[in-house]
Amino acid sequence: MSISINFTNEIFSLNKLQLPTRYYYFNDTENYIKLLSIGEGIFPNDRIKSNINLENSNAIFTTESATKVYPSKKDFGINYINIKLKNSNLEFLNDELILYKSSKLLQILRIDADENSTFFYSDILTQGRSYEHFDFDSMLVRNKFFCNKELEYYENFEVLGKDLKDYIKRHENKNYIYLKLYIKTNDNEKFLNTLHSNGFNSFTFSKSKNMILGSLSSKDMIDIKKDQKQIWILYRSFLEKNEFNLGKN
Repeated sequence: MSISINFTNEIFSLNKLQLPTRYYYFNDTENYIKLLSIGEGIFPNDRIKSNINLENSNAIFTTESATKVYPSKKDFGINYINIKLKNSNLEFLNDELILYKSSKLLQILRIDADENSTFFYSDILTQGRSYEHFDFDSMLVRNKFFCNKELEYYENFEVLGKDLKDYIKRHENKNYIYLKLYIKTNDNEKFLNTLHSNGFNSFTFSKSKNMILGSLSSKDMIDIKKDQKQIWILYRSFLEKNEFNLGKN
């Protein structure tokens, strides 16, 4: 189950498509792609691979809806995203990730960006279905970000649902929705100041200041989506781009 997409000089090409992976492509004002899987989710032993290559291009990616991860007795579902950017700009806004009770997920993200490229990437984690409270089994995260061929930031951790639930209970935390953002601009220091001046103080630099990292939490999905959109608008404005409508309610 995979998809491979290229944009070269703003021209779209589909190199590979293997069901149940699907996509919609729009280009009325900008290159815009919605990704989805039939069944709208990841099942045990699924191997979903998305390869995205941009050269001298701009593109916006999002998911069609929330990504559901279904229960598993043994096998992990795997979601692998590999992105390469050369003199390009990528904006990738994921909808929420819903890990069902007893589910297992391995999430692997790799972004390679050259000096002249920029990106905005965001993920949202929820507590599960409305009647669940972090009842998933395990979520493994392997995220690597390369800037100018050097490893800039690496996330490698496992989250156990029961441990996260215990942590939230101990700290009496009422925020059950988490938004993470990974950003690279053409002037990170200036953009970080922009974020802070707009009240987003939980953002900081990566190791060599080639990226900006941030996280937010809330008890309300509407508020999290509103923050995600506001930061994205700031990013687009910083790149002198107009506000873009993803066409979602």
